[in-house]
Amino acid sequence: MYTTCMFCQRSLGANEVVEAFPVGRRLAFDAARGRLWVVCRSCERWNLTPLEERWEAVEACERLFREIRTRTSSENIGLARHPEGLELVRIGKPLRPEFAAWRYGDQFGRRRRRGIVRWTAAGVGLAGGVAVAGVAGGAVGTLLAFEGANWLSLLNYVRPTIHFRPEDGLLRRMSRRGLRETRIRPTDDETFFRVQARPQRFGIASAEWFEGEDALRVLRATLPTLNALGGSARTVEAAVSEISEQGHAHAFLEQVASRSESYLRQGVPGSLVRMPGPVRLALEMALHEEDERRALEGELWRLERAWREAEEIAAIADRLLLPKGAARYLC
Repeated sequence: MYTTCMFCQRSLGANEVVEAFPVGRRLAFDAARGRLWVVCRSCERWNLTPLEERWEAVEACERLFREIRTRTSSENIGLARHPEGLELVRIGKPLRPEFAAWRYGDQFGRRRRRGIVRWTAAGVGLAGGVAVAGVAGGAVGTLLAFEGANWLSLLNYVRPTIHFRPEDGLLRRMSRRGLRETRIRPTDDETFFRVQARPQRFGIASAEWFEGEDALRVLRATLPTLNALGGSARTVEAAVSEISEQGHAHAFLEQVASRSESYLRQGVPGSLVRMPGPVRLALEMALHEEDERRALEGELWRLERAWREAEEIAAIADRLLLPKGAARYLC
């Protein structure tokens, strides 16, 4: 079992997932033909493994690939990332991508618990401050304590804590107050939806519309604050169902924009703050899912080209192991 690349002589790394083949951080396999490659992360060349080391490892890779919930596929290539960090490239008929619902339960659950702790601590601190002020200054001290808390809350509400940079290169800053004006609306072109935000400049907030990648940037920046309290297991389950009904994340994003007439604030449609909690959580999930899908698919074209080159080499290598004249009997 080799541990260095045949082409650049650099280490192929190791994994703790495939016991039968603990070499490599990216493994490519073709279960139908019984082939296994270690893809070098330095030169990205495909290293064909020895025949006697393939079969058990290929079976393990196939099993792991089916267990991983987040994956993407083209016509000939499937790509999945194991939580341990190992990447699996599956050659052959692709499996249908599935939405990894379990991932978000922990993520939003932790956020919800942190929010509860934070609000509880703030309430206890305020109560303690009011009690101390009351003892020290009576009614006037209590009033000043409440007033100070109100001013601190107002400051956190109006100061710009949300940032995003559209394609024009200018940094936009938004406050939590500005979030109340953020809304999503459908479009008639291939962008499918646009987002309105109210960033601040020189202390003045003005409404701007963003489309395409810029609209996604706005949503990525604002949704974590809107969903700061996360969600319970039931809420997360409802959010996952929202996306599952549409089949995949991108279709859900389009669908949210198309039904934005239902989310009214002061008579204006598309308000994010008026969306039900599960819908807002699902919107954030869909952005994560879409980002991962696009990141994975960005590598697929290179993987497929490399696979075709490696397949030619593998076919020659396998034939070299056959007795002379036996190749004519293979189809």
